[in-house]
Amino acid sequence: MGYFLQLLASGLHVGALFALLAYAYVLVHGLTGRTDLSYGAVFAFSGQSFILATGFGWSVLWLTLPVALSFAALVTLAACMLLAVVVARYIYQPLAQAPRTSMLVASLGFALFLVELSRLSAESRDYWLPPILSSPVHVLGPTVPVTLTQLQAIEIAAVAIIIGLYQFALEKTAAGRIWRSVSDDPLAAAFCGIDCAFVRTASLLASYALVALTGFLAALHYGSINFSTGLIFSLKILFVTVVGGFRSPLHAAFGAMAVGMIDVFWKGYFSLLWSDAAVFVLLVFLLVVRKPPEPARM
Repeated sequence: MGYFLQLLASGLHVGALFALLAYAYVLVHGLTGRTDLSYGAVFAFSGQSFILATGFGWSVLWLTLPVALSFAALVTLAACMLLAVVVARYIYQPLAQAPRTSMLVASLGFALFLVELSRLSAESRDYWLPPILSSPVHVLGPTVPVTLTQLQAIEIAAVAIIIGLYQFALEKTAAGRIWRSVSDDPLAAAFCGIDCAFVRTASLLASYALVALTGFLAALHYGSINFSTGLIFSLKILFVTVVGGFRSPLHAAFGAMAVGMIDVFWKGYFSLLWSDAAVFVLLVFLLVVRKPPEPARM
């Protein structure tokens, strides 16, 4: 029983990272209905940028580790915001009325650009962060052997708070009502005077902020991020959102958390080698048996 509870606690942390990335993805896909293959690359880019900027602050600027981490977070967030503006201006806006496959090709090209940019910036080397807040925390008390590190506990709480704030904004604010109106019927929203292009750009900014945060948290936990990890995260999130629908970021987040927990349980009880294959088989099965949702419109 203790082993099961330990896997459950670890699954909550991995699921939280999946949930944050899925929420970010549906923030944009709920408006456009276009499949964007670059989210995994942006996630990996933010993680690698965070690690490189931390190393620069530590070794070149002679900052203390907490200040170097804060400096790296600001630099990476600014870089992701710049990427969001560029993507909105040069990919989403020109392809607003183009066939859906155009976004697949453009986002894949953008992802390859980020891969090469990060590889050249890191000189094809892997950089690692030192262990941070690695002391164990007894989740169920000192008598039950279920622990998380301090960092894992903080990250789970941070993800819950951030998603709660975003969801509150979507449900209770004017910005959220505008987002829902454009998601439901962009033509009617435009007739009501809503600038749909501006809404897409604002959603991309909010989405990329979440992706940057996911990259921070993953880099702090794993110590290093590569693009193969980003690709796996991205594909799982894409399957989750296809299964769960594209209109509700919160539903996508819950589904992604469940996938992350299933992934951890498989690795705990079965072969580590087949964990990704097992998760994808499950998602494909759910995709086959589920009635496809009505696609969103650009």
